[in-house]
Amino acid sequence: MMRKIILPIAALALAGSGLAAPALAQGRGDQATARKEMNAGNVMKLRDIERIVIPQIEKRGENIQYLTPEFDEVARAYRMKFIDNTRGQMIWVDVDARNGRILRISK
Repeated sequence: MMRKIILPIAALALAGSGLAAPALAQGRGDQATARKEMNAGNVMKLRDIERIVIPQIEKRGENIQYLTPEFDEVARAYRMKFIDNTRGQMIWVDVDARNGRILRISK
């Protein structure tokens, strides 16, 4: 029981420390920029991308949980963060925001 609690906390601490794989460019304006790009028809709605990507990643393991997205306006891509609670490991999924295609999965 204790291990189930400690591993996710340790993984999140590692991710927040900067020792995990570097994220795509991010900033406070991510949400506003993503909305502007979506309204202009340049990128898909985040909810539509999540409907495509989340099931694909969750089927890789039974205890994988989606955490949050980050938008990179230059690459027009989302970095979607997941945690594998079984292994206590972060999973980053880079997704093309124009078509919802997975570009890269890194741990």
